[in-house]
Amino acid sequence: MGFVLRTLPFLAILGLWTDNTHAEQVVLLDTTAEEASLDWTRYPYGPQSSTPGWVEESFTNFQKGINWRSYVVCDVAYSNANNWLWTPFIDRGVANRIYIEIKFTIRDCSLFPGNALSCKETFSLLYYEFDAATREPPPWDAERYKLIGRVAAGEGRFNSNSEVNINTEVKSIPVTKKGVYFAFRDQGACISLLAIKVYYITCPEVTINFAKFPATPTGKEITIIEQAQGKCVPNAEVVGSSPIYLCKGDGKWTLPSGGCKCRSGFQPDMERQTCNKCQPGTYKPEVGDGRCLLCPKYSQGFDDGLSECSCIQGYFRAPTDPKNMSCTQPPSAPLNLTVNFVDQSNVILSWLPPENQGGRGDTAYRIKCDACSIGSVQYNPPTDIFNETRIHISGLNAVTTYRFQIFAENGVSHLSPRPAPQFADVVVTTEASVASSITNIRVTSVKSTEITLAWDAPITDGDLESDQVETYEVRWFPRNEEYSNSTSFLITTLIATITGLQQRTEYGLQVRAKTPRGWGAWSPVIFKTTGQVLNTAYVGAEEGFRLQLVAGGIVAIIVVLVAVIVLTVVFVRSRSNDECNKKQPSDCDTLEYRNGEGLVVTYMTTPLFTGISGSSRTYIDPHTYEDPNQAVREFAREIDAKCITIEAIIGGGEFGDVCKGKLKMNGAEIDVAIKTLKAGSLDKSRNDFLTEASIMGQFEHPNVIFLQGVVTKSNPVMIITEYMENGSLDTFLRANDGKFKVIQLVGMLRGIAAGMQYLSEMNYVHRDLAARNVLVNSELVCKIADFGLSREIESATEGAYTTRVSFIAHLIYSNKKKTY
Repeated sequence: MGFVLRTLPFLAILGLWTDNTHAEQVVLLDTTAEEASLDWTRYPYGPQSSTPGWVEESFTNFQKGINWRSYVVCDVAYSNANNWLWTPFIDRGVANRIYIEIKFTIRDCSLFPGNALSCKETFSLLYYEFDAATREPPPWDAERYKLIGRVAAGEGRFNSNSEVNINTEVKSIPVTKKGVYFAFRDQGACISLLAIKVYYITCPEVTINFAKFPATPTGKEITIIEQAQGKCVPNAEVVGSSPIYLCKGDGKWTLPSGGCKCRSGFQPDMERQTCNKCQPGTYKPEVGDGRCLLCPKYSQGFDDGLSECSCIQGYFRAPTDPKNMSCTQPPSAPLNLTVNFVDQSNVILSWLPPENQGGRGDTAYRIKCDACSIGSVQYNPPTDIFNETRIHISGLNAVTTYRFQIFAENGVSHLSPRPAPQFADVVVTTEASVASSITNIRVTSVKSTEITLAWDAPITDGDLESDQVETYEVRWFPRNEEYSNSTSFLITTLIATITGLQQRTEYGLQVRAKTPRGWGAWSPVIFKTTGQVLNTAYVGAEEGFRLQLVAGGIVAIIVVLVAVIVLTVVFVRSRSNDECNKKQPSDCDTLEYRNGEGLVVTYMTTPLFTGISGSSRTYIDPHTYEDPNQAVREFAREIDAKCITIEAIIGGGEFGDVCKGKLKMNGAEIDVAIKTLKAGSLDKSRNDFLTEASIMGQFEHPNVIFLQGVVTKSNPVMIITEYMENGSLDTFLRANDGKFKVIQLVGMLRGIAAGMQYLSEMNYVHRDLAARNVLVNSELVCKIADFGLSREIESATEGAYTTRVSFIAHLIYSNKKKTY
């Protein structure tokens, strides 16, 4: 057999890379690449056949470098011609949908005057799916083959006085079995099949988000989306969700999700989508899109691909330090260690931070006591490691010498091999013990900023001079700040008043006595809150004044609230009366309907506005116009019919057709959906047609179907809208069930909600929101459609519509309906 079969299909790239990747063709059969005889199966064939049938020839055009093997047939002189030509068995491979491209010519029947018994100008293209390749194709009878379509000369036929017009026809079929035969059936035409190419379309291999996606065949149907799983490029790993890319039916990728990031030690090359090692002296600490950074201060890196630079000698990095932080050192010793207080059992020490904190901010301190008894001595702060530069040691023995060491440490001290820790030390001897102690300490008065307290003198064993009290020390501090924020003064009486306190603050109070033998112990702490009153005898003038202020404030608030309520009631009642005065009497009580469609303002016969603009746009019912043509001129743009090209009919009904076409204006050409009104339609049908265009023309929102314009000055009358490639939402979701993530579905729902919110703000009520009335474009943007046109024009084959120009059955808006 001399035919061309590709056991290893080659890729034919359709175009260069631009913003989006182009589809690729995987060619399964191409007669233009074959120089030897094709030798395809034909019927009838041979000297015994009733007609000459298909004949293999060469088609040449040396100026264009063409030398193709082709098949011709021209049995116009025979009646009941029935000539078949089969391709060889074509293995579909991984294809879900196969395309066949035919280059052909057809002679005009006028070239055969009087000689043609059965001259036709079309031929049939059929196919037969099969699970095994056979030497001979299946039986030739038409019932076993599925008709793809009848092919005619779209570019024109040729006669003896014109050049040869080469027509190109592309058809596609879904495939499920191992392979397919294509058949060409002639029934009396004069045809030349110049070139046949069979291929399938794939979304090309691509790398995006540092994930490589393989070439992916498109789905069985144009609207079906295939999901491809990506694989991270070398030195990258998945971050978040796995990389997913969606392959559309036209061979283009869309909506990437998830992805990969370069590992630590590797920086991304966004243009080439590769992860490259960091150079020596640089590092990248974590997975992500970050660049390689220079090594931080006091660190170095000699190798490439580092995720962290190592510290130089004498510097360290703590396990919790970020890798981009400079290396640091342990601190030096604390400065100026001082004894602030000492008595029989207590010592208070303070110091200054180290001169060199090693470049860190986490310096902490640790205390060590040589002669302290374990369990009896207490520290405040009580932790082993603390941040304050002051410490209170209690529970010490009287007349005892202690050595205290204060160590300065930070986050890298434990990493340092330095043998001698940095510390400051001091030697302290406690005072002698005194038996005297204060009793019966009590608060006698509390005001907003002062407290008065009294106490009893210490009880002594006799009249010894050494037991006589010389002075008392009164100490106070806010609760929980005994050692960090305490204040004291000396007094010789048994009563003291503390002033300058904070209002409504709880303070701890203590008193102790000093005799010639030393200080006695502090009295137990008592707590009182400023501003608190013990009894009426000690209530000051300022407390009474505060009560007067509170009472006056309450009265003022009540007066203001009453005034606001009265004004609100008056305003609401006056506004309600004004609204009723503007309406007919029946409008204040009931809803009036006209034609069963909605509330009608009976006095309105002309539009309120000549146009809609600005932020205060609102819907205007076209029925309020006496002439529908006036409404359509006001709300819709008139388009010259010469700017519109109809490409295909995609639906139809009783009053017109729905077509796909092109709109060319201002040098740009876009896809549009075209609704036509049949010639000879009744005036009512035309008026309804224009009225619904007037409704649609008032809306302009990214989630509401957009009206490009209308054609009313020529026949047929047309409504032009944007073209929605994926059709209705319900059909689209069924065809792609389970292929979208929740976040993508939520995005589609948000689009629908945004469109409905816009219609509501325009005072337009939608009565039939459903998935069938929502259209989806190629970018998965959902748009509200069906504005009532479906009530007049129904399609007998709605499933064939790629998009439907239809409008919501509307209600004229009112405040009563909004409230309902």
